[in-house]
Order: sequence, then structure tokens, then C-alpha cells
Amino acid sequence: MSDTTMPHTPTEARAEARTVSFRGGGFAPQRKRWVGGVVFVLLIAIAEWGTRSGWISALTLPKPSDVLETLIELHQSGLLYKHLSPSLSRLVVGAALGASLGVGVGVLIGLFSYIRAGLVPLVAAIFPIPKIALLPLFVIWFGIDEGSKYALIAFGTFTPTVVATYGAVDNVDRSLIRMGQSFGLSWLSIVRKIVLPGAMPGILSGLRISLAIAIILLVAAEMLGAEYGIGAYILEAGALYDLERLFAGVLILSVLGVVLSTVIGLIERHLLDWRS
Repeated sequence: MSDTTMPHTPTEARAEARTVSFRGGGFAPQRKRWVGGVVFVLLIAIAEWGTRSGWISALTLPKPSDVLETLIELHQSGLLYKHLSPSLSRLVVGAALGASLGVGVGVLIGLFSYIRAGLVPLVAAIFPIPKIALLPLFVIWFGIDEGSKYALIAFGTFTPTVVATYGAVDNVDRSLIRMGQSFGLSWLSIVRKIVLPGAMPGILSGLRISLAIAIILLVAAEMLGAEYGIGAYILEAGALYDLERLFAGVLILSVLGVVLSTVIGLIERHLLDWRS
């Protein structure tokens, strides 16, 4: 009895190989934008139901609808922009100074051994210091006006940006650098075409953390000697135990953080489109 099984042709073998699914696909991130919105709406709905039914005490959490009414009143009275404008100004100036200096110093530490040997111990010494504890010192140095607020935000943004940047430079694939050297690229071309693009994902990830720290320090700085600002608004609401206004201020900070994270995401998609 002859064997009826015929050997596969090369074409059939390739067709079968193409049908094998990639089992590592679960590690590839997929965008599910609607999930975040659903979770947010669900939490708000639970808080609204809990506060209206009495399950959550009004002394613990205000009604989300009351917080929304407070935000609408802030907008209609113009106080929202009186508080938001100086906060945005302080955040932009302070974070821009700290982040730009941090990226520059971090790149120098990653590229030059002598600078690394001199500055890494200094950065390691000042990085764990709570920056809020230095606010009185900055007030003495720069005055109680805008200078101390800019300095505190810049200093708080500077140190995490430095650490993230030189860590990102260190993590650039050395085989790519050696490949550039083998093709005869100059040192400057290797830095511009290989090192900086390779370090950019780590640098942008560090900026996310640095900007979050900048918002925290902004609130702390505005709680001292500021007439207008989100921090001053939250401080006043807390002193009066006005939970609606307090949570309205917290919500504004939360939205600000989401906006900054979205901006970083847009920058990532623009600068890192070579990864796709």
C-alpha cells in the first residue's frame, strides 16, 4: 500500500509559515483612548451617587456637581483666569529654565568623563533634598516675589532632568556608536545622529516626571506670599474649609497635568516617529 501523503512544496510550506501567529504581540502597546474616559466617568458617577445617598459624608468629599458649579462660577467671575494666568507663567518660566539646563548638563555628563566625575557626586548629593524645604532659603536669596518661585520650580525640575538625561545617554546602544565610527562619522555627527536620537525616549520620559514635580512645587511656592495663583486659591479654600473650592483647585491642577502629559506625548510622536 503506497503512502498517500505528499511532501509539501516550498510554496505551501511558506504559506503555512505565514499562518503562524506572533505570540509576542501582546507586548505591543495598543491605543485604547476610550478606556480612560470610561474609568474617569465611572469614578465621578460613583462619587456623585455616594455623596447624594449619604454613603460618603459631605465633610469628606463634596458632590462633583457642586465642584462643577464652582468651576463655572470661577469662569463667569473671571477669577479662574486671574489665578490661572500667573500660575501658568511661573510654571512655564521655571520649568523651561530647569528642564533646558537639566538636559544640557545631563548630556555633558553622559558625553564627557571629567564632567561626569565632577558633577555626578554633586547631583547625587542635591537630588534627595526635598525642594519644598528650600523655599525659605530661596525667599531669602531671591525675595518673596516671582524670583523665588521661578528659582524653586527651576531647581526642582533641574535635578530629575539631569539624572534622566545622562541615564538615557548611557543607555544608547554602543554597537550603533561603533557602527558610526566604522563608517567614519565625526564625533559631532555621532552625537547628533546617534546619541541624541537614541537618548530622546529616556529624556522625554524624564521630562514627564520633572513637569509633575514642577506642578507640585508651583503650588508650594504660591502658598507663600502669592495673591493670585492656583496654590494661593487652594490655600485660601483650605483655610475656610470650603471643600468645593478646594477640589475645584485640585481639579484644575489635575487638568493641567493631563495637558502637559499630552503635550509631551505629541512631542514624542513627532520626534520619535522613526521607532514606528
